[in-house]
This record gives sequence, structure tokens and C-alpha cells, in this order.
Amino acid sequence: MEANGERLYLTYQPPYCFDEILSFLSHRVIPGVEHVNDNEYFRTVRLQNSDGEDLRGWIGVSNLPQENTLVVTLSNSLSEATSQVLARVSHLFDLECDPLAVYAVLDSMNSIRPDLFTMGTRLPCSFNPFGMVVRAILGQQITVKAARTLAGRFVKTFGKPLESGISSLTYTFPLPEEIVALEGPIENHLGPLGIMARRAKAIGQLAKVFVQGEIDFYHCEESQDAIIKLLTIPGIGHWTANYIAMRTMGCKDIFLETDVGIRKALAPYQSKELLQVAEQWRPWRSYATVALWNSL
Repeated sequence: MEANGERLYLTYQPPYCFDEILSFLSHRVIPGVEHVNDNEYFRTVRLQNSDGEDLRGWIGVSNLPQENTLVVTLSNSLSEATSQVLARVSHLFDLECDPLAVYAVLDSMNSIRPDLFTMGTRLPCSFNPFGMVVRAILGQQITVKAARTLAGRFVKTFGKPLESGISSLTYTFPLPEEIVALEGPIENHLGPLGIMARRAKAIGQLAKVFVQGEIDFYHCEESQDAIIKLLTIPGIGHWTANYIAMRTMGCKDIFLETDVGIRKALAPYQSKELLQVAEQWRPWRSYATVALWNSL
């Protein structure tokens, strides 16, 4: 894959399981928007500059483990949004994490099963909060593969085409304002894509929440208020609200005890025992959740 552009650098505290987070993201890419190869993450980007003008392009993120550094390649079209891009990449790849502090608590997971938690495991967050929220809604009670298919249809229908020069990056994710602006019931637009009416309405309602600024999707400090607000939206339950808090806001202490994968990874523990077991993993239960998913 050819990808030429400006290169910038972000450092992190080692160890860093880059291959692990890359694998996690590769299973959840949105077709047309994201791509992962053996050693690099690519995605399309749509941001606004200080004058409110649309900036569209792409980024690539790779690792220099010997220098404890991520290399961020930006298309020239994003040169005015460098600080925004770097902040979002740092959030997506959890670069502020102290892996030693996390491991000091979660090493106890290895008493359940050897190598269940690896020092350097990171919490994959989000680059585009609205995209992550839509992806969370589409992923309710279906396989990861099926959710990717729906997300690809959503982007192809409502996103903007992008000539990136990279064959797998063809669209930017739609803005919430563009979803709010759709005429008529939103289920009439999303239904033909295979998206159930209840989920379509939830996506429409969340787009309005973004536009009106009712929830701060960028900071975990307000996560409890955000979860309470999310739970008032029909079609959003406990799992979805907490998944959004974990991956969009970057909250570090979320445990998804109802998740099928978590239950499978922690078998033979019964449902009533899961929360009790996870109590010892505070305040890093989100990292425990990711480690359990990675173990499957």
C-alpha cells in the first residue's frame, strides 16, 4: 500500500502491545473508512479548521518499538489540523496509559489462566466519537462481521467519497449534522441498509445529541452522567451505554459483565460471580475487559 505524506511522532511509555491493539482494530474496521495491514492502521479523516472549513484526507499509524514511538503519517490535505489529528490518535491508541500501574493490579488475572493479561495491553478508544457510537449501535446482538457490513453500507450511503490514493480508503464517515438533516423518518433511510428500526431511531437520536452537545463524548470525567443520559434513549441498554463510555470517552474502569465474550472468557464463572471477580480489577476494569476479549 502506498501512503505518502507528512510524518509526525507520538511517544508512549513502554511496554506497548501494538500488535495486539492492531489486531483488535483490524476485526472492527469500517469498510471504506479504515484499513489495517500487517503493521499499520489507516483511516480517512474529516475535520474542520479554525475557520470551520472542511478538511478531508487520511492518516496512517505505525510503530517504532525501539524508540517507544508511534509514527503518524498525514495526507497533505490535513496539514491545518495537525494538532487535532495527533490528539485523536493519542486517544485512539491510549498513549497516556501507564502500563506498569495497570499491570500492578491486573497481574492477578493470570491466576485465573496463565498469560490472560499481558503487560502493555492498551484500551482501544476512538478517533471519531460519532463513528464509534454508530458502530456500537450497529453491533448490538450481532456478530462483529455483520456489524462491519452494516457500517460499510452506512458509510457508502451517507459518507462523502474520498480520493485518497489508497484503494481501501474511499469514504469519510458522515457528520451527525448530516444524519439529523435527513428528511422523514430515519428508519426509512436506514431500513433498506438492513438496520432495524429501533437501532435506526437510536442512531438518529444520538446524532441529535451530538449536534446539540447534550453529552461530552470526549472526557470520561462526566461518564456517569453520560451513561444515565444514554440509557434514556430507546434502543440503548446497559451494554451499549457502557461500551460507548469505554471506547468513546476512554473510561478505564468499565466492565461489561453481560457481554457474551466476557462470559465465555471467564467460564466456568457464573453470571452472579463475574462482577465479584472483577471487583479486584478496579480501577482498570476496561483493560481487563479488553484482555478477556483478546484471549478468545
